[in-house]
Amino acid sequence: MAQISSAAQSISRSSLIRFSVLLVISLLIWWRPLLSSLNLAMHDGQYTHLLLILPVSVALIVLEWNPREAPESFSRASFIVSVALLSAALLLTLDLRFRSSSLHLDEQLALHMLALVLWWMAAFLLSFGFPAFRRAIFPLCFLLLLVPWPEFLLNPVVRLLQQGSAASARILFNLAHVPVAQDGTVLSIPGLTLEVARECSSIRSSLMLVVTTMVLAQICLRSTWRKVAIVAVAIPLSVAKNGLRIVVLGLLTTRVDRSFISGRLHYQGGVIYLLVTLVAVGALIWIAHHFEKEPVPVRLSSPRLAADSVPTPLTTSKQ
Repeated sequence: MAQISSAAQSISRSSLIRFSVLLVISLLIWWRPLLSSLNLAMHDGQYTHLLLILPVSVALIVLEWNPREAPESFSRASFIVSVALLSAALLLTLDLRFRSSSLHLDEQLALHMLALVLWWMAAFLLSFGFPAFRRAIFPLCFLLLLVPWPEFLLNPVVRLLQQGSAASARILFNLAHVPVAQDGTVLSIPGLTLEVARECSSIRSSLMLVVTTMVLAQICLRSTWRKVAIVAVAIPLSVAKNGLRIVVLGLLTTRVDRSFISGRLHYQGGVIYLLVTLVAVGALIWIAHHFEKEPVPVRLSSPRLAADSVPTPLTTSKQ
């Protein structure tokens, strides 16, 4: 047993050294795109969620880690797959750096970050093997959210959020018996005209809500379809949340004080509605977790009672 334990510690030590070396190599190659992504997250509200991805992924990997299970020393399948991913990451980066590209800067940044994430996933697989990779599949795939969306992907999402927010606000105004007319993303109520501009699309809070919901669902639920369903519900909830924000702002401006339209509630009140929506998501997760619990089997009868209930055959004795 002592020899097995020392061998496991040796494998674990070598795996950590291998992973650390590959991690340092990745930072030497992709330090510029990584810093650019972090700078983008700190200065552009549309990418604030990028700051959460790496620490959350690391935390989830640590939570899923089984210290008693030693990483496999060698696996031909894991070696082939990881080498293929490492090669793909390098080839993609070399193609972006040493060939004239017609891609925009945001598209190049996205591809560089994609290559970095692929390298990290391959390094984890090569260092710790398939068992550890399977357990950490969610946090490793979660790292893909570290790739900043280029404009050609982000713009359609923002437009959908604008249109959805305007439509949900119109429905809520009707429910509140407030006359409203909608022209695209422009809403008109008595005494006020509101435009759901790009800055009012709630793209930042929507992405934060979806990312947080994914993590909470992963931690609290076991069923894959329940996790997917909770995340799917979070998307329309985010749109409805922004519609509610528009309605509240419109009613306060027209019925209480005109200063609300230019006050702090307008520009900084999004966090309040985000927290309300997170509470709703938390309630849905709690309900899903409640129904996910396995029922305790009820034993109708004990083995002894069952044995006693078996009729005893009648015997006749010869006189």
